[in-house]
Amino acid sequence: MKKPTTVEALETLGRVRLSKSFFMRDFLFSDTATIHGIQNIPDNPDLAIEVGKHLCEELLEPLNATFGRIAIRSAYRSCAVNQKGNEEHENCAKNESNYAGHIWDRVDADGLKGATACVVIPWFADKYAAGSDWRSLAWWVHDHLPYSELQFFPTLAAFNISWHERPKRKIYSYIDPKGYLVNNDETKGSHAEMYGGFPTFRQQ
Repeated sequence: MKKPTTVEALETLGRVRLSKSFFMRDFLFSDTATIHGIQNIPDNPDLAIEVGKHLCEELLEPLNATFGRIAIRSAYRSCAVNQKGNEEHENCAKNESNYAGHIWDRVDADGLKGATACVVIPWFADKYAAGSDWRSLAWWVHDHLPYSELQFFPTLAAFNISWHERPKRKIYSYIDPKGYLVNNDETKGSHAEMYGGFPTFRQQ
């Protein structure tokens, strides 16, 4: 598929179904793109679709099935959008750091593919607002899903969740206690005692 240059072509891309519950259109909105008037359209739609399917099928669908509807806060970013976000200090890393991350249609420095989305789980956001520890959700994801990286943020306990060809198995948080909870999966075994009362895991 070529990069869309017409409304019709962009609508066609948006209708591509990535998994049971998600379409490509769900991942193309960007606050940075909207405010700064920049197109958030993949240069390589086929690669964006390929990695988006992995992200949705392997990570987002199980979250959606287990916890109820999840909200997409930030997902695909074009190089132009991500660069602008970095220049404006809008919580975007440099482009090279985001290849195979938020920039789905570029491979990383090792030539590997990946994709990232920032999501909120309303079910957990309510628990977090009532005082639940963000680490309970982090350990649940760690024990149940083949993620590559997680990054947790204070607002609504939103978190980046990444799929990657070579999973890094890292969890970092900007919520206290800040820093790495898991780094290169050195933590083994189940952590079920950390997330008692969570819904039963559902794959789809």
